[in-house]
Amino acid sequence: MSLFWDTPDKLQQLVCELVSWQSVSLTEGEEVFPYKLKEKMEAIPYFQENPEHLELGQVNWGRQYLTALYKHADVAETIVLISHFDTVGTEEYGDLEELAYYPEALTAAFKNVPGELYADALADLKSGEYLFGRGIMDMKAGLALHMAMIEKAAAEQWPINLVLITVPDEEVNSAGMRYGTQKLLYLARHYQLEYVLFLNAEPVFPMQPGDENHYVYTGSIGKILPSALFYGRETHVGSPLAGISSSYISTYLTRLMEWNPAFRETDHGESTPLPVTIMQQDLKQGYSAQTPYRTSAYYNVIVMKKDADDVLEQFEAVAREAAANCNQDYLDMCMREGIQPVGEVSVLRFDELVEYATGKFGRDYVKDILTDTVMHPGWDVREKSMHITDVLLINCQELTPAIVLLFAPPFYPPVNSTGDPLVQACVEQITENARSKFGLAITQAHYFNGMSDLSYVNYGDRGDGWIVYENNTPIYGDDYSIPFETMKRLNAPVMNVGPFGKDAHKRSERLHKRNAFDEMPVLLEDMIKTILVKSRS
Repeated sequence: MSLFWDTPDKLQQLVCELVSWQSVSLTEGEEVFPYKLKEKMEAIPYFQENPEHLELGQVNWGRQYLTALYKHADVAETIVLISHFDTVGTEEYGDLEELAYYPEALTAAFKNVPGELYADALADLKSGEYLFGRGIMDMKAGLALHMAMIEKAAAEQWPINLVLITVPDEEVNSAGMRYGTQKLLYLARHYQLEYVLFLNAEPVFPMQPGDENHYVYTGSIGKILPSALFYGRETHVGSPLAGISSSYISTYLTRLMEWNPAFRETDHGESTPLPVTIMQQDLKQGYSAQTPYRTSAYYNVIVMKKDADDVLEQFEAVAREAAANCNQDYLDMCMREGIQPVGEVSVLRFDELVEYATGKFGRDYVKDILTDTVMHPGWDVREKSMHITDVLLINCQELTPAIVLLFAPPFYPPVNSTGDPLVQACVEQITENARSKFGLAITQAHYFNGMSDLSYVNYGDRGDGWIVYENNTPIYGDDYSIPFETMKRLNAPVMNVGPFGKDAHKRSERLHKRNAFDEMPVLLEDMIKTILVKSRS
């Protein structure tokens, strides 16, 4: 039986076509992509016979996810194949930007400007073993592999069920997967499916620069954004000692947060990256002779085991140390200059600010601020979080100067299935199969280090630690939420098995052709069949 994507050449053509459908996050292309994909998959005979198994689902802002179910009549065991189709932008391609979505043309064009590539990318270009392009590695090759798997399973009637779900927005807030989890729960109920594995196909990410190992991952690291609003006292630049700028206050916390090893976690011999400031800016609107008195900062913290309560307690301790240092230096300056201080910098959590404002103005006042902010069309979820905090504090200036601690989206809960017997059997099978069939060394990593949508399909009950996240994320439950209860009910182990590539989110993003089009289809098929045997034993 002839299939659409059963040879390396056909699979390469599919990947190039998917890449050509530009789908940068928050663009029209991201909205259109799932319609094109649905039309593509409707050509598969199984979905012509079972059109109700191929569906679009609403996310937000006109975006949709796609689910495709291959259902065998006699089995309940089901593997969920997860991918995302949005990509980051292409500005860094410069005068080659128009070719960024055409891998074969871009790869050829790079040969004419070899000086524009770093040494390792140039060596890979000259080898002829890689295709370059935006999204080819992260992660349209993974989507193509899943499409090929579900087509082949349906044609050969594999005695296992497969659900393909591909989503938008993974690169920004993961709204696609957060909305899609409810659909997975519906499919399980409606078709009596038993989920035995959530299998993502994110590409291999290096553990450090220069790392060329091929990994399979039995978990995915988490990410949380502890953030701060710094509120000083405004003054004219001609009278700088009559106030204290938020810029000055912010430097104390940012210096202590940046690369702070106290936030590092180690599990299974792997360690999280150090925290870093992901964005910092004052909230002053335009240039003027007034000093900035409100500054926002967002800190990227990676977690393996910690919950929001752990992170916020640690963050608060660092903030109090920063405030103490700031206050001491400020008082020393005041004594030197012979002036009266404007006050001491205090530290409070967002939920404490809400409690204070509610006591001062009433619950309806706080609710109205939230409603007005959520309805603002031009702000993203981080701006809205900071604006709510800002408005509350502007109207409670008796609390200032201050540092208000909060969480801003997105939040990716960590997930790990290293100890699961089925997952370990899969790791053993795929590593041995890769070695014996292709001479390919594959290494188990316990955490995918690029963050992934696996964070939203498995959630162990860690008590009420994550309630702290809900209470200290200003827009939680309105513009942003995590489907914790749904995630608990899905309750199956996770893995990430994807193709090898390099330089995700860089101009030199590229995919290893032999691995993606020759090796991975075989390894994925064999692993899926292993899962079938092991899940029934």
